[in-house]
Amino acid sequence: MKRNNKKEKAVSAAGCASGAASILGSWQICHSLCLGVIAFLSIFGIVINGMPFLFLTDLALPFWSIAVALLAITSFMYFYRKCISRNLILLNIGLIIAGFPFQNPFLPVFWAVGGIIAITSIILFFKKRIEKR
Repeated sequence: MKRNNKKEKAVSAAGCASGAASILGSWQICHSLCLGVIAFLSIFGIVINGMPFLFLTDLALPFWSIAVALLAITSFMYFYRKCISRNLILLNIGLIIAGFPFQNPFLPVFWAVGGIIAITSIILFFKKRIEKR
Protein backbone atom coordinates (compact mmCIF):
# COMPACT_ATOMS: atom_id res chain seq x y z
CA MET A 1 0.00 0.00 0.00
CA LYS A 2 2.81 2.41 0.84
CA ARG A 3 4.51 1.63 -2.46
CA ASN A 4 1.43 2.67 -4.46
CA ASN A 5 1.12 5.82 -2.35
CA LYS A 6 4.72 6.76 -3.16
CA LYS A 7 4.07 6.20 -6.88
CA GLU A 8 0.96 8.37 -6.74
CA LYS A 9 2.87 11.14 -4.99
CA ALA A 10 5.68 10.96 -7.54
CA VAL A 11 3.26 11.13 -10.46
CA SER A 12 1.36 14.01 -8.84
CA ALA A 13 4.64 15.87 -8.33
CA ALA A 14 5.49 15.35 -12.01
CA GLY A 15 2.11 16.77 -12.97
CA CYS A 16 2.61 19.81 -10.77
CA ALA A 17 6.09 20.34 -12.20
CA SER A 18 4.60 20.15 -15.69
CA GLY A 19 2.14 22.95 -14.96
CA ALA A 20 4.78 25.07 -13.23
CA ALA A 21 7.24 24.68 -16.09
CA SER A 22 4.60 25.67 -18.63
CA ILE A 23 3.88 28.87 -16.75
CA LEU A 24 7.58 29.69 -16.45
CA GLY A 25 7.78 29.51 -20.23
CA SER A 26 5.23 32.26 -20.68
CA TRP A 27 6.65 35.73 -21.36
CA GLN A 28 3.83 37.52 -19.56
CA ILE A 29 4.47 35.64 -16.34
CA CYS A 30 8.17 36.52 -16.53
CA HIS A 31 7.29 40.16 -17.09
CA SER A 32 4.88 40.14 -14.14
CA LEU A 33 7.49 38.52 -11.89
CA CYS A 34 10.04 41.17 -12.88
CA LEU A 35 7.62 43.98 -12.12
CA GLY A 36 6.73 42.37 -8.80
CA VAL A 37 10.39 42.10 -7.77
CA ILE A 38 11.02 45.72 -8.81
CA ALA A 39 7.98 46.89 -6.81
CA PHE A 40 8.98 44.81 -3.77
CA LEU A 41 12.54 46.10 -3.77
CA SER A 42 11.36 49.68 -4.18
CA ILE A 43 9.66 49.39 -0.79
CA PHE A 44 13.14 49.15 0.72
CA GLY A 45 14.55 51.96 -1.42
CA ILE A 46 16.34 49.68 -3.87
CA VAL A 47 15.92 50.84 -7.44
CA ILE A 48 16.40 48.50 -10.38
CA ASN A 49 16.57 49.74 -13.93
CA GLY A 50 15.51 47.01 -16.33
CA MET A 51 14.06 43.58 -15.88
CA PRO A 52 15.90 41.30 -13.42
CA PHE A 53 14.41 38.09 -14.88
CA LEU A 54 14.85 38.97 -18.55
CA PHE A 55 17.20 36.00 -18.92
CA LEU A 56 14.18 33.70 -18.48
CA THR A 57 12.86 34.68 -21.92
CA ASP A 58 15.81 32.81 -23.43
CA LEU A 59 14.77 29.75 -21.44
CA ALA A 60 11.08 29.83 -22.40
CA LEU A 61 11.35 27.07 -24.99
CA PRO A 62 13.33 24.66 -22.75
CA PHE A 63 10.90 25.21 -19.85
CA TRP A 64 7.93 24.65 -22.14
CA SER A 65 9.55 21.55 -23.66
CA ILE A 66 10.13 20.11 -20.19
CA ALA A 67 6.50 20.83 -19.35
CA VAL A 68 5.32 18.97 -22.47
CA ALA A 69 7.58 16.01 -21.66
CA LEU A 70 6.32 15.86 -18.07
CA LEU A 71 2.74 16.12 -19.33
CA ALA A 72 3.37 13.17 -21.64
CA ILE A 73 4.64 11.12 -18.71
CA THR A 74 1.72 12.05 -16.46
CA SER A 75 -0.77 11.42 -19.28
CA PHE A 76 0.73 7.98 -19.83
CA MET A 77 0.37 7.26 -16.13
CA TYR A 78 -3.21 8.52 -16.19
CA PHE A 79 -4.23 6.24 -19.04
CA TYR A 80 -2.13 3.29 -17.86
CA ARG A 81 -2.69 3.36 -14.08
CA LYS A 82 -5.60 5.81 -13.54
CA CYS A 83 -3.70 7.20 -10.54
CA ILE A 84 -3.93 10.90 -11.44
CA SER A 85 -6.89 13.21 -11.31
CA ARG A 86 -8.48 13.94 -14.68
CA ASN A 87 -8.87 17.55 -13.59
CA LEU A 88 -5.14 17.80 -12.88
CA ILE A 89 -4.35 16.57 -16.39
CA LEU A 90 -6.83 19.07 -17.88
CA LEU A 91 -5.35 21.91 -15.83
CA ASN A 92 -1.84 21.07 -17.00
CA ILE A 93 -2.96 20.83 -20.63
CA GLY A 94 -4.59 24.26 -20.34
CA LEU A 95 -1.51 25.80 -18.75
CA ILE A 96 0.79 24.34 -21.39
CA ILE A 97 -1.39 25.62 -24.21
CA ALA A 98 -1.63 29.08 -22.60
CA GLY A 99 2.14 29.14 -22.06
CA PHE A 100 2.93 28.53 -25.76
CA PRO A 101 6.40 30.11 -26.13
CA PHE A 102 6.43 31.05 -29.82
CA GLN A 103 5.39 34.50 -31.00
CA ASN A 104 2.77 34.32 -33.73
CA PRO A 105 -0.45 36.12 -34.66
CA PHE A 106 -2.53 33.36 -33.04
CA LEU A 107 -1.01 33.74 -29.56
CA PRO A 108 -4.23 35.24 -28.07
CA VAL A 109 -6.06 32.15 -29.32
CA PHE A 110 -3.62 29.93 -27.41
CA TRP A 111 -4.17 32.05 -24.28
CA ALA A 112 -7.94 31.83 -24.63
CA VAL A 113 -8.08 28.09 -25.35
CA GLY A 114 -5.58 27.28 -22.60
CA GLY A 115 -7.38 29.54 -20.15
CA ILE A 116 -10.76 28.01 -20.94
CA ILE A 117 -9.38 24.48 -20.47
CA ALA A 118 -7.70 25.45 -17.17
CA ILE A 119 -10.80 27.22 -15.85
CA THR A 120 -12.98 24.29 -16.89
CA SER A 121 -10.78 21.89 -14.92
CA ILE A 122 -11.00 24.12 -11.85
CA ILE A 123 -14.79 24.34 -12.17
CA LEU A 124 -15.04 20.56 -12.53
CA PHE A 125 -12.85 20.12 -9.45
CA PHE A 126 -15.06 22.33 -7.30
CA LYS A 127 -18.24 20.85 -8.77
CA LYS A 128 -17.08 17.39 -7.73
CA ARG A 129 -16.25 18.65 -4.23
CA ILE A 130 -19.67 20.26 -3.86
CA GLU A 131 -21.45 17.12 -5.07
CA LYS A 132 -19.63 15.03 -2.45
CA ARG A 133 -21.13 17.15 0.33
